[in-house]
Amino acid sequence: MKFLTKATAAVIGSAVMLSALPASGQISSVNELLSKVRQDAAKVEQENRQREAEFRQRRDQQQALLAKARADLGALERQAASVERTFAANRNTIDGLKGELRAAQGDFGEVFGLARSKAGEFKALLDSSLITAEYPNRTEVLGRVAESEALPSSEDLNAIYERMLQEIREQRLVKEFQAPVANVDDGAVQSVTRVGPFAVFTSGSANFLGYSAPTGESASAPLLKQLPKQPGGQISAAASDVTKAGSGDLVYAPIDPTRGALLESFERVPDVKERISYGGTIGYIILLLLLIGGLFGLLNIVRLFLIKTAVSGQKRKAQGSKSNPLGRVMLAYEGAKSKDADTVELKLDEAILKESPKLEVGLNLLKLFAGIAPLLGLLGTVTGMIKTFQAMMIYGTGDPQLMAGGISEALVTTMLGLIAAIPLLILHSFCSSLARSVQGTLEEQSAGIVARHVESRTGV
Repeated sequence: MKFLTKATAAVIGSAVMLSALPASGQISSVNELLSKVRQDAAKVEQENRQREAEFRQRRDQQQALLAKARADLGALERQAASVERTFAANRNTIDGLKGELRAAQGDFGEVFGLARSKAGEFKALLDSSLITAEYPNRTEVLGRVAESEALPSSEDLNAIYERMLQEIREQRLVKEFQAPVANVDDGAVQSVTRVGPFAVFTSGSANFLGYSAPTGESASAPLLKQLPKQPGGQISAAASDVTKAGSGDLVYAPIDPTRGALLESFERVPDVKERISYGGTIGYIILLLLLIGGLFGLLNIVRLFLIKTAVSGQKRKAQGSKSNPLGRVMLAYEGAKSKDADTVELKLDEAILKESPKLEVGLNLLKLFAGIAPLLGLLGTVTGMIKTFQAMMIYGTGDPQLMAGGISEALVTTMLGLIAAIPLLILHSFCSSLARSVQGTLEEQSAGIVARHVESRTGV
């Protein structure tokens, strides 16, 4: 029974395999199929043997490399041990030589130690002096003496007091010399003027320069650079006077007792534009009101002045003109002079009332701008203080700079509000005065016209 089952399965499997093979395989029997399977198995076995051989070859190569690396490591460890022994021997030799040197120096060792100490201190002093910009290499010998463990030569010792005398001598001089300036013409050499160790500026444009002490990392870098913001005013004028002065002339010279720090602090002083920007949006609105109100007020003054001139000219003429208010009032009388005195007076009052709005054009607008400006300043004060208290609440009161923005806005907007309100009030007052003057002239001339009209009617 089992045999029959296996035989049936073999026949079915062979049949399935035969049906799976392509028609081009030309396998027509079970023996051919078995032969084909054996050939494929032999081929796969050969490929596996070849792959195994390649793996073994790579393993041998890696083992060889590992052995070579271990050999190199051992050689390096032996070399390091030899270097350490040599270093220790050299250190012992140096310690012995230092001991011999100290014994040979005797009492002079303390003297030379003091010289090295003073050379180091004086080098630091000269490096911070503005005079070093004129003599950039003068502290090299001091640095060599301060850092050397050998005995300084007589030339080196003489250099210490020579540099001291040079510093004393140069501090009393106003000199012009050539030196590179970092941010002018790409670091090109410029003619600069030095006032002792207190200030230095370019000889051509009298722009103040800042000084940076030389560092070991960039020994050839320029030591001078033009300050980004000049002090201006009398300080810059004094520097300009020094550059223009001749030999023997006596002029005021700018002196910075902090030797540059005070002049460099001008960089942090805000100019007018920066101060206005501290006011923020409210500040710009106030300035816009000032600009519009100012232009309108000036134009209104010119208009009222021309009207006043025309009315003054009309007073000398018997015939009225439509080009000025008085002329139009006189024309109104011409139209009603045949009527009685009361009617004439009413007609003239009506003509004057028609002219008054024309004379007062814009006065209320000027008054409104003058009143709004300080109120906007007060609004900016409130918003600025709110920002200040918010900064205090978030960051605390440890850093005043965090609160400076809100305080600046509060104060600047108040200042701008007053700056805008004062001239606008003056313009409004001046315009009102001109308008009232013209109105007074019209009323005066109207009363005269009525009086002459009554006289002509009554014959008195």
